[in-house]
Amino acid sequence: MTTQRARRPGPSVRTRVVEHTDAAEVAREDRLITEEPLEIRVRAGASGPRRAWVTMRTPGHDFELAAGWLVNEGLATASSISRVAYCTDAELDPEQEFNVVTVDVGGVTALPHRHETTSSGSSACGVCGKDSVLEALTTRTSRPWAGPRPDASVVRRLPEALRERQTLFARTGGVHAAGLADALGTLSVVREDVGRHNAVDKVVGSRVLAGEPAAAACLVLSGRVGFELVQKAAAAGIGSIVAVGAPTSLSARLAAEAGIDLWGFTSAGRTVRY
Repeated sequence: MTTQRARRPGPSVRTRVVEHTDAAEVAREDRLITEEPLEIRVRAGASGPRRAWVTMRTPGHDFELAAGWLVNEGLATASSISRVAYCTDAELDPEQEFNVVTVDVGGVTALPHRHETTSSGSSACGVCGKDSVLEALTTRTSRPWAGPRPDASVVRRLPEALRERQTLFARTGGVHAAGLADALGTLSVVREDVGRHNAVDKVVGSRVLAGEPAAAACLVLSGRVGFELVQKAAAAGIGSIVAVGAPTSLSARLAAEAGIDLWGFTSAGRTVRY
């Protein structure tokens, strides 16, 4: 008997819809962005693989996502990641074959589960904005960006440049994007994902797996700027963040203390620097 190999999920799926307008109802084919779980396991030294995180993501660039997440969370460095592969455990269901990634990391003796800690907190847990900023700055893995950064005229061009490379958004309308750019506004890498934090991990991971520095002059975001995105930028050594939407109070505070230029509400005709 031949065992059928699991089919690798694509970034979008076809669906049938009925579009309603004042003029008519039209049945047609449409596309939805794919959303599936990815479990990241880490193997440190002689120990067996251990689950580090599970996220809902858009399939594609999974190895970049895993590598970028570990570096951005301060759990590994680019040089400590030796191998990334899909898990081949026999107990996995065939449909989960491409939803589990194992990363081999050297020099790590203990792997804290960051989300286990944060998910157990509440508004009364005693953690304030100052504590969060200090923790983020303490765990950053790269030096602050020392190179040139884009000025306002370049910043205003970046969202449209990012939009032109958002192929999944053009097909589905349901995905975030992140990109790395130099001081002149040239985008070196763009990644899309159903999760905005995943998109950032993917762009950083693409540099890590290519053996290049994760640091860049600018991180461009298709939406708002939350604290966790600034934290990832600080960990990677990003010099500035340009976003289409607004920042939060804590993200603006962390950006200022991390030495990151923060731009929001950015379009061709306007941008706001915080």
